[in-house]
Amino acid sequence: MSSTHLVLHDPEGRLDAEVPLDRELHKALVKAVLGWPGNPGLPPADLNQTALLLSGAARAVAADVHRAAGLLPGNHAARVLADVVLEETDQRLSLPLEGTARCAQGHARLVRALYERLDRLTGVAPQTVMAP
Repeated sequence: MSSTHLVLHDPEGRLDAEVPLDRELHKALVKAVLGWPGNPGLPPADLNQTALLLSGAARAVAADVHRAAGLLPGNHAARVLADVVLEETDQRLSLPLEGTARCAQGHARLVRALYERLDRLTGVAPQTVMAP
């Protein structure tokens, strides 16, 4: 049996740090999902795929939040809050996807919150941190 998956070896995490996020695409998806009035009438597989896309976005933004927070002193209020947000993100992303509008919207809110945290961190972190 052959695999169609490609595994990248990136032990230093350079790919995450050097490839900018498509923030506008993420914002458009978040806006669309949060704009659903109740059940959008999509099949569970489509809702699951949407939540999966948002999960990937959340993980990528969380990595940027982690890097930005790491540039601040350990006792800095913005870093402490970022650590709390990242812990909650890990907990929420560890739950299985449900294939529901509620699940997709929860992931959309998570992506939105992570971008808000990233923006706040880039406002207080050293200039070497760039918002994507």
